Amino acid sequence: MRLAFTVFILLLALSGFAQRLAYPATFKTPVSDTLFSIILEDDYRWFEDESVEGTNEWIEMQNTLCRKYLKKASLKANSYNAIDKYSFVKCENPQKIGDYYFTHGYYNDFSVPALFYKQGLRAEYSVLVDPNFISRNDIINLKGYNVSKDSKLLAYQYSRNGSDWGEIEIVNLKNAVTKSDRLVNVKFSGMAWRGNGFYYSKYPTTRLGKTIGQEIYYHQVGTAQSEDELIFKRSKNPEATFTCTTTDDERFLIIKEIDEVKSRINIFYTDFSEAIPSLKPLITRLHTSDNISILDNIGDTLIATTFKDVNNGMLIKIDTKNPRVWKSFIPEYASALLLETVILENCLINIYQSNRKQQIVFYNYQGEVLHAIDLPFGFSVNGFNGEQSDKEILFSYEGYTQPKIVYKLNVETYEMSPLSATIVNFDHTKYETKAIEYYSFDSTLVSLYMIYKQGTDLSTPNPLLLEAYGGFGSIATPGFRPGLIHFLNKGGVFAYANIRGGGDKGKEWAFSGRGFEKNNSFNDFIAASEYLINNNFTSANQLGITGGSNGGLVVAVAMTRRPDLYKAVIPVVAPFDMVRFDRFTIGHLHHDEYGSSSDSLGLLNLLSYSPLHNIDASINYPATLIMTSDNDDRVPPLHSYKFCAKMQSSSAQLNPILLRVAEDAGHYGAGSSYRSSLKEEADKYNFLIYQLMEVQ
Repeated sequence: MRLAFTVFILLLALSGFAQRLAYPATFKTPVSDTLFSIILEDDYRWFEDESVEGTNEWIEMQNTLCRKYLKKASLKANSYNAIDKYSFVKCENPQKIGDYYFTHGYYNDFSVPALFYKQGLRAEYSVLVDPNFISRNDIINLKGYNVSKDSKLLAYQYSRNGSDWGEIEIVNLKNAVTKSDRLVNVKFSGMAWRGNGFYYSKYPTTRLGKTIGQEIYYHQVGTAQSEDELIFKRSKNPEATFTCTTTDDERFLIIKEIDEVKSRINIFYTDFSEAIPSLKPLITRLHTSDNISILDNIGDTLIATTFKDVNNGMLIKIDTKNPRVWKSFIPEYASALLLETVILENCLINIYQSNRKQQIVFYNYQGEVLHAIDLPFGFSVNGFNGEQSDKEILFSYEGYTQPKIVYKLNVETYEMSPLSATIVNFDHTKYETKAIEYYSFDSTLVSLYMIYKQGTDLSTPNPLLLEAYGGFGSIATPGFRPGLIHFLNKGGVFAYANIRGGGDKGKEWAFSGRGFEKNNSFNDFIAASEYLINNNFTSANQLGITGGSNGGLVVAVAMTRRPDLYKAVIPVVAPFDMVRFDRFTIGHLHHDEYGSSSDSLGLLNLLSYSPLHNIDASINYPATLIMTSDNDDRVPPLHSYKFCAKMQSSSAQLNPILLRVAEDAGHYGAGSSYRSSLKEEADKYNFLIYQLMEVQ
């Protein structure tokens, strides 16, 4: 089937971009579905078929229109050069695994980040894996790596053109020579070493079809993938997903099985110290809300985190001989959410978040507090790494307006010192972070970050960018954004709303924005918008909103429900057709988050917020930049194509609706090179500044 595309032009008695844009004509091929007596019309179902000829031409015409618009915006906003300047941060960000330190870095502005390594902090880095030489035809992005226990080999995973599908190869750390081993069809997999090999998972290959049938294998270095040993699969429940880890001493193999349909977790283990090691159940039929994760072992005892019967998480000890009897190790703190646990030889470290401030707490193995380090509001720590026996470990510290600083931390004296100077091209002390709480529609108190440059008058409305995620229990932590520096320096204000569905306030907060409660997330976001406008921080003519993936869904729902609140909207790699979301790739794994159209109540819930199904042809929606990637196989771009086409088809739509499709890129956008990532970020802020700051 081939579709020919033309361009139609509607001229109004206006000039420049105030007039309706000339959009590519998009053919309608109506399809009608009847679900539980509800008739659903879909004019753009053909976007779901990648074989339809003419789609590429339509995408290129949309990109051409978008580039033309954003080029004019760039003349006023100048985001590319500004973000390039603020992105220039000199710092080392090493990760210590075994005997080596590793970091990612660019050869030049047009290369893909390579993996570098060295054998001491004072040594010079050398290239270990250069993805620029893996393929001449594809853009290669490194996804992860892990080192064998003896520090002789490193297994690394990479993907092509942004896909979730990966491949694994192995490199000798002594001479940086890549071995002949190559594993394919890898997806959502770690690499857990044991002996002269590692465990990984793979799926049967598919493009946009459902991702089902995960299998765990063990690969012996130096053998063909066809010889890999199958460790675990579920033939009768192919939708089940697994994680696979080994303990630091390689004594235990831990497999965690998650059944989203039945909301069940099963954990299996192998104890290789036994005379005849075998895989057997450890704990079964837990609810997914219990969220148990085995971290490591101390002899026969396993250390785990869990949310069973608690909201904020706690640590427990599990005796493998009597696994159903858990021993409380470090109990829950009622006002502090457990974010991360680091296991060391003589102590462990917990990172907590309380009232949006983080704290690092050291414990001995009797569960007693040894020391605590408080962090200021608006900053976060991560990247704790090193060997369990190391006396000094590394971690990083950053905020929205302060780039990452790497510290050395002595785990005996608790002294911290910067690894090296971090050099930036702006004064990071000139920005303020403000904590706010507001009441949502049902009187629930929601927290919000607000960031602005010193001297900004908050008593009068300002251009403001509001963002949120609000899904999957994800916990938002501050991270440096050079594009945000540019926006703040232009006089803008940034706000982040910790809406329900996210994990900011623990398990209950996440579940109160999930499934049939999903609308709480969207209403929290709209309430944040109303609060910011009603309290004079901004106005409806100066408010922009953005979010990625589930956050893109949030802002799309907000704009279709309350278009009067917003001037500019930027949904990024977002799902828009929620009725058919579960038909593609991993959408079926998220029934717990969104529900399903397979039952009548689930369908009604989805229809209550599905952005594609809530477009009103009589409304002129805010200016919108829809950003997606042509090779996104997590949230396929067909969602963005459908949404764009339906928005553009409305004669009432006078504000611009633009579609930006990144080429050879996946769910995380144009990560191929520094320049391509910079261009993507610059386009976003060019559009935003152009719309919000009256430079048209």
